Amino acid sequence: MRNIGPIVLLGPPGAGKGTQSKRIADRYGIPQISTGDLLRENVQRRTDLGLKAEAQMARGDLVPDNLVCDMVAWRLRDTDCERGFILDGFPRTVRQALWLDAFLKHQFLENPKRHVCSPIVVRFDVDYNKLSLRLNGRRTCPACGLIYNIHLQPPQVDELCDVDGSKLIMRDDDRYEVIQERLATYERQTMPVAEYYARERRLISVNADRPVDEVTAQLFQEIESHAAATASG
Repeated sequence: MRNIGPIVLLGPPGAGKGTQSKRIADRYGIPQISTGDLLRENVQRRTDLGLKAEAQMARGDLVPDNLVCDMVAWRLRDTDCERGFILDGFPRTVRQALWLDAFLKHQFLENPKRHVCSPIVVRFDVDYNKLSLRLNGRRTCPACGLIYNIHLQPPQVDELCDVDGSKLIMRDDDRYEVIQERLATYERQTMPVAEYYARERRLISVNADRPVDEVTAQLFQEIESHAAATASG
């Protein structure tokens, strides 16, 4: 099977990155790597990196770039990343993007079998008004995990799950004031990352307001074209 290489998905919360990441992982057999999951795993396993990160969080500080990058480097060296991987929530800053470029070049030189020197970077473009409806209207079944939207995809009975009748819940992350802060954080931190990749002429924009299947089809086309170009180059 062809090497896919690294895939970086950028976009605000609620843009559909999680849904598309899962579809990409299933189609190409590559792992989805979340920095949040890496952080929790390292803290739970009491690794050196996890203990350092836990100490930072206990003081109320953000986990610094160097610790996050070390966790990502540790994960990307696993054999399941040899054909490619999807980065979820990374890079969040230009500094992390510069580190990723340097790391991938180094890994490529160490092991030419890994086509990891040139990531495909996709930005999910969305209308923020539609995004607020998508996020603020989201409700989840606590029993089966099914997700609804009271504005766009409501349950048959108001606030009750169609499958098991459980009362739907709203995640704290989906409350209006939290959504606004998350969007502001994205604008402040991650938009410069997209601008960095755009200056490098490595950014692909996808209209994520379209139906999910249309977005998926474009992503698959872009990924396969990129993989073919990398292989021939």
